[in-house]
Amino acid sequence: MSCGLGGDAFSIVWDGKTLQGLNASGYAPQAWNPDYFKNKYGVGPNGLAQAPKRGVDAITVPGVVAGWAALHERYGKLPFADLMVPAIEIAERGYAVPPVVAQKWAAAVPELKDQPGFAHTFMPNGRAPQVGERFVFKDVAQTLRKIGATKGRDLYEGETAEKLVAFIRANGGAHTLEDFRQYRPDWVTPISKNYRGYTLHEIPPNGQGISALMALGILEHFDLASLKVDSVESQHIQIEAMKLAMADLYRYVADPRTMEVTPEQMLDDAYLASRAKLIDPNRATLFPPGNPSSGGTIYLTAADENGMMVSFIQSNYMGFGSGVVVPGTGVSFQNRGVGFSMDPKSANVVGGHKRPFHTIIPGFLTKGGEPVMSFGVMGGDIQPQGHVQTVVRMLDYDQQPQAACCAPRWKLNRDFTLDVESSMRAQTIEGLKGLGHTLKAIDDPYMDFGSGQFIWRLSRDLEDGYVVASDSRRDGQAVGF
Repeated sequence: MSCGLGGDAFSIVWDGKTLQGLNASGYAPQAWNPDYFKNKYGVGPNGLAQAPKRGVDAITVPGVVAGWAALHERYGKLPFADLMVPAIEIAERGYAVPPVVAQKWAAAVPELKDQPGFAHTFMPNGRAPQVGERFVFKDVAQTLRKIGATKGRDLYEGETAEKLVAFIRANGGAHTLEDFRQYRPDWVTPISKNYRGYTLHEIPPNGQGISALMALGILEHFDLASLKVDSVESQHIQIEAMKLAMADLYRYVADPRTMEVTPEQMLDDAYLASRAKLIDPNRATLFPPGNPSSGGTIYLTAADENGMMVSFIQSNYMGFGSGVVVPGTGVSFQNRGVGFSMDPKSANVVGGHKRPFHTIIPGFLTKGGEPVMSFGVMGGDIQPQGHVQTVVRMLDYDQQPQAACCAPRWKLNRDFTLDVESSMRAQTIEGLKGLGHTLKAIDDPYMDFGSGQFIWRLSRDLEDGYVVASDSRRDGQAVGF
């Protein structure tokens, strides 16, 4: 329910010499624009076109399979079809549904049961599978075989693509086979920011990783190590830095071809220093965006004996994404179209073959040009916030990856209210309230605080191996073999 063949992906790879970034997020069908949605769904109270959160008009062309193929073409050693075999075997024999997945599966049914193809695929007994119940997914096994045989192109221009487009259009969507045929992922140069002698790398926009870099660039101006790790003072400064970064994130980040400012402007040292000066250590502040121009997810990290490290993330978003599943293919589509704005004045306004603002982000840490840590944190808006909080714990407070991973987190919502994890010290929570932070009731702690995986390289020559960590909040696992 977190990812599928109709999802998107991003990756950062240390290939032994350099870092390479891959943006395999999908784009809108050519027919999409604000008038398309206005004519179908009307106008909202804000005077802008309305757009659905689920269904065929939330689907952008999926990028994940093309992303797999691109990674394999550049770095793969085995035949592409062989890589599909373990997933095919699991899909055909089925697997016992684990507790967290069962919980989220059941929670999604009331909202998605009437979406095209959902009940047929994901409610095999008229309901969501229960904990320990075996779920078999033979349709996806058949599609994986076709993907393996064509190095992924079947999903974009073969028999599967034709089925996908026909099903979307039969249910009122605007996608064409040409939209699928023309899609390609982009190799990109990661953006970065230095922090405490290390360098954090993220994928550039249309993703939100830039906000983690901005927050750390602001925090560089504070001596966090002089403050206790879980103190009100330390957490407050981190929260305020993240608020400043997110104010700019939501104002400026979009498909890079239409952004009115560049990532370089948003990461400019002088600009971030000016933003740092706005933080009041004694009071929470609601920050407006600055002016830089004046100056539903799985995460996987892997490392091998040769030193290659991969930070990889893919998602269908919001748990089951659009809810649309194409019968006979096992393809469940994401709903990344909800990341677009309907405001014609916004750089992120919906448009044909544009990529929307995106939440999933892989992370990578280096020192002196050498790899240190491949990592990521799942969970929608928490992702850059999780990057910042875990990196601060490791670099400012010398916590090892598992400790930093399991430590209590906070999460800023889009209205800049604050969620805090129940395991956070009561004194810290009360102290944050006293500084003026508005705490919000938590509807979904599973999504609120995310889940991370980390691989820390212990030595340049690999003689000392790796330290690995996996978040206790989900069903993930740290494994060596």
